[in-house]
Amino acid sequence: MAITRLNLLNEGDRGKILRVRGRGEINRRLRDMGVKPGVEVEVEGRATLGDPMAVKIMGYRLSLRANEAEQVEVELADGDTE
Repeated sequence: MAITRLNLLNEGDRGKILRVRGRGEINRRLRDMGVKPGVEVEVEGRATLGDPMAVKIMGYRLSLRANEAEQVEVELADGDTE
């Protein structure tokens, strides 16, 4: 079981959200968008300079800035690597 942060995943990597570390407004905003423990997430791509990144979560595409994605701890799906 590999645990990492969402901002470190590559395109095509999948996993399950374990924890959202941010406090205050950033934590509330991420949870409001469906970023919460137990939810499956897949990295769909990144902007040319790497920020923001697009993830598929709960059936929709969500764009996250690197500082937001850094707050999300993810357990990688079997077969995915950092």
